Amino acid sequence: MADRVAIVTGGSRGIGRGIAEALGALGWRVVVNYASNSKAAAEVVEGIEKAGGKGLAVQCDIGIAADRDRLVDETIGHFGRVDLLVNNAGVAPSVRADLLEAGEESFDRLIAINLKGPYFLTQRVAKEMVREVNKPKSKRPADLHPAIITISSISAYTASVNRGDYCVAKAGLAMMTKLYAARLAEYGINVYEIRPGVIETDMTGPVKAKYDKMISEGLTPIARWGKPEDIAKAVVAVGMGLLPFSTGEVINVDGGFHLRRL
Repeated sequence: MADRVAIVTGGSRGIGRGIAEALGALGWRVVVNYASNSKAAAEVVEGIEKAGGKGLAVQCDIGIAADRDRLVDETIGHFGRVDLLVNNAGVAPSVRADLLEAGEESFDRLIAINLKGPYFLTQRVAKEMVREVNKPKSKRPADLHPAIITISSISAYTASVNRGDYCVAKAGLAMMTKLYAARLAEYGINVYEIRPGVIETDMTGPVKAKYDKMISEGLTPIARWGKPEDIAKAVVAVGMGLLPFSTGEVINVDGGFHLRRL
């Protein structure tokens, strides 16, 4: 695992940070993408390197094509290839607005960052992975098993009428996973969707009291908040090639939220 290379978008905070640190602890070379907080990204890189991995912080707004290209170019230039792409970066609506009142500005922002960005970043990285797979065996790692993971949300199928733009973007990621899984299977590139539930991060901080109450009242069979490390463990399993005969798969990391109970 020590020579493997991962790009983790939104890797400076929350779930992304947990993923980047978990891979770093296994000796991975991890590109920590961040949008604006360079100090936080530098802290993650420092932690990765203390744990025995190698890190590189790259600023990039994944909603912008030129930034996406620069992210991949810097990764290839620094580490030579990409073994694992983790599409994690995403934003919440600036204001939770009722479906009948919500405006286009918020919709356009969320679609650009949460759906369009991952869609075309995956396209670019997939092309790099295909090139690597198609190299003569003598010029590529013997244990090469590239993979792509998209971190979506239970909002991919759970309707929240005060953040419809967010739900639509996450539902789009679910189909994106299926599309790329079907297209890339012939190259041995497996594609997965990890679907978190209620995870304790700075993004969910403003609604902590709400979810504390819901969890105590039975929202999930596993009666606790999820942690970034819960998501990271699923990513590590995929990154280590432990699901070789699965692709297009949804991995629910949600405390059992998805179960229908009577």
